[in-house]
Amino acid sequence: MSVATAAVSLLLAALLVFTALRKLSHRPEVVATYTRVGVPEERLNLLAALLLAGAAALVAGLWWRPVGIASAAALVAYFVLAIGAHVRARDAANAYMPAVYLLLVLVTLVLFTV
Repeated sequence: MSVATAAVSLLLAALLVFTALRKLSHRPEVVATYTRVGVPEERLNLLAALLLAGAAALVAGLWWRPVGIASAAALVAYFVLAIGAHVRARDAANAYMPAVYLLLVLVTLVLFTV
């Protein structure tokens, strides 16, 4: 396992945990962001759980590469769908954050596979 793989995976995992905790907070500004793109508040806990599982699997992938690859691949799907939700809701101006996460996930996926 390369230092780059570990560094990017751990950074991404930390960012995913942060994002999951924001969703779990159910603060009005967070809820408003997701409501704007068509995600009801009751789904935030599920989305947070998916992100926490992804973060845990990325860290586990540092010891067992197939788990890291599977996690990164699933997170690619998650963030592609998130970008799609923003585009569908005509909120493309706010799709930059999921796009940044997608870029980090793609870098992580590549690092896991080399």
